[in-house]
Order: sequence, then C-alpha cells, then structure tokens
Amino acid sequence: MSLPGTLGIDFGTSNSAMAWATPGDTARLIALEGEATAMPTAVFYNSEDLSTHFGRDAVAQYLEGTEGRLMRSLKSLLGSPLLQETTVVNHRQVSFQDIIATFLATLRERATRALGTAPTRVVLGRPVHFVDDDAARDAQAEGALLQAAYSVGFEQVSFQLEPIAAALDYERRLSRESTVLVVDLGGGTSDFTVVRLGPQRMQQVERAHDVLATTGVHIGGTDFDHRLSLEQVMPLLGYRHLGPDGREVPSRVFLDLATWHLIHRLSTQKALTEAQALWTNYADVGLHRRLMRVLTERHGHHIAHAVEQAKIRCSQFDSDAVVDLAFVEPALAAPMSAAALREQLDALFQRTVACARECVQQAGLADNQLAAIYLTGGSSALRPFQRVLQAAFAGVPLVEGDLFGGVASGLAYSG
Repeated sequence: MSLPGTLGIDFGTSNSAMAWATPGDTARLIALEGEATAMPTAVFYNSEDLSTHFGRDAVAQYLEGTEGRLMRSLKSLLGSPLLQETTVVNHRQVSFQDIIATFLATLRERATRALGTAPTRVVLGRPVHFVDDDAARDAQAEGALLQAAYSVGFEQVSFQLEPIAAALDYERRLSRESTVLVVDLGGGTSDFTVVRLGPQRMQQVERAHDVLATTGVHIGGTDFDHRLSLEQVMPLLGYRHLGPDGREVPSRVFLDLATWHLIHRLSTQKALTEAQALWTNYADVGLHRRLMRVLTERHGHHIAHAVEQAKIRCSQFDSDAVVDLAFVEPALAAPMSAAALREQLDALFQRTVACARECVQQAGLADNQLAAIYLTGGSSALRPFQRVLQAAFAGVPLVEGDLFGGVASGLAYSG
C-alpha cells in the first residue's frame, strides 16, 4: 500500500537531503545519518571487507586510510560522457550510472525506515541546466536520473527546478505577497528564479504563471574548491613549476587532482606511469617526489577535503586559514588568506552574479521591485559571495534560508 504523500529528494553535487509531505501538512526533513538531515553525496567501496558506505561514513572511511574507492560529486557526471563508462570497484566493473543508482537506493531505504513503508512517489530536484548550452546533453542527464530512480523502486517520478522548490519552501514563511529572487548555490550549479509568492498564491495548484524567469550557470562549490586547490595547493606538487628547459610542467595531472569527480582517474597504473614520466620536466625533483607520494598513497580526496574545510573556515570567520597537508609530509601546509580567497574566486562570483542579474532582467523588473533575495544551497553561505551579490543588488535584503534542507522540503510540497 503506497503512502498518500510525496518524497522530495535533493540529490546534490556535494550534499543530499530528503523531505516528506502529505497534502495540507508541513514537510518534514528525514534524518539520514543520526540526527543529520543532510549528508555528503559520497559512496565508499571498502576493498578490505567488500562493504559499501555512504555520506559522512564514506568520507570518514576514506580519511581513516581504509583501502577502497571514494566516489564524490556524482551529480557532476550527469550529462557527461563518463556516465556510461565503467570503473573497477572491488575487482568488478561498475558503471557510474549504477553508482548513482546505488546512492539513490540507500536514500530510498533510509526514507522507508523513517516512514515505516516504502515511498513510491518522488519529486527529484534538478538544476536549471545540468549542462550549459547543450539541450541534448541536458535531456540525457535528466533521463539518466529518471532511469536511476525507476531502477531503485520508485513508481511515480517527476522533476522540479531546484530554485523553484526553494521558493515553495520560503513561501511558507511569508505573511504577504512578495516578488523574490531565489539564489540557489549548490556544489555544481548556481540557479536563479524570480517568482511571485504569498499566502494566497500557495493555495493555487498551477503556479507556472508565478515564475517570472529562471536562469542557471554551471558554477558551484566544487568549482570554487577546484580554483583554490589549483592556486593554493597544486604549486606544492609542481603546478606552474618551471623545468630545466624553462617550460611549465604539463598541467593535466594537477587539473584532474583538483577536480572531485576526476580524482579516481589518477589511481590507474596508466596514470601513475604517465605521472612518473614527468620527472624530466622538473627542476626541483623534490616536488615530483611529493606528487608521486600523493598519487601512490591516494591522497587526492584527502587534499580536496582539506581545501574545502579551509575554504569554509576562511569564509565563516572572514580570516586566514591553513590547508593542513601533514598527511602528505610532516609540517606541510598551504596558507589560505581571506584576501586571496576573495581574489581567486572573484571571477567565478562575478559570473554567478551576472547570471542572477540576467534573471531579474528577463523578469522585466527593477531591483526595487524585489522584496528579498532568498539564499539557499551550501555555497550561498560564503561571505565573499554574499558581499558581491549585495553590491550588485544594493538595498535588496538578503534572507538566508535552510541551506541544506529547503530545496528538499520544496520538492515535497511541489508533489
């Protein structure tokens, strides 16, 4: 017997969340790990006992040095040619499509435990664009996520744009009609919606006429981490290092090492052989030895995690932080100043805010017609980004919502 309600799943690049709503009731977030209602979108395949782990447990297993494979930023594979490729996991070939389905399956299992019976109706969030400027690949990405949802037992599957879902959650807090710019900055995309909200409108079934404009750009938290990793950490391994002939060390290995969903590529024997051959490009062979230690000991995800945590500390306290790399070699660290963070991410922030500006222009509104800018998605908490956004929309109040649960609640409402 199916439950009379809708499960909303915010399958995010960095974190995922779920909420359940029945008609007329307030959505409730579902605890995914202990009391936590959001968990990292991560899967760890333990090669020591052949077990599979998810979320914080997956990341902890990897950081503790357990032998195995950590997979993160799975959503970034949607719309990518990599999706149908296979990778070796515990001596068997597994497609990335199947890994995404495995993660959705554990979300459904945890929802089933919380609800007491298996949910059959789900609304999945999707960005405005999985892939920028490529409608065919964008459709492929949604189709792949749809296929994964059906494969794990959902019977009724629909989609809602993530910024619209965030708006539907925010609407519950409003006492009067408002026109709002929703800013949803996730791990892989930044999405924007100008929408009319209010207590009276909430009663309407058809809301398409309330959505005045939507825009999106494929920039998010993992792009911020990528840039900071390249600028702060990769030079310690030889990025932009000049060799004996005055030319830079080839950059491919550093670009992959700074990209969450490509790090796994560097564990193959072919990749290790190619990296070993780079030693002739180094004037300082100590940097090359350090690079090989990172690759052979598989510290890639550990570095990415350290960069992400330093970024959060630097932004949260608006002060300098340190990327601790002692797991690579004793006392190794990369400083991350608040000023450097602002400078190195400014171009990405400006492109993101330009997309927000385009959304308001498409809606045909002036800034003073916006009642608020509603922030959701973990990356929207970055203080330097908020300052750039506030400067672009002077006088419009910023309202910080439920950064990790708001979209999931809105998805459940939209069902």
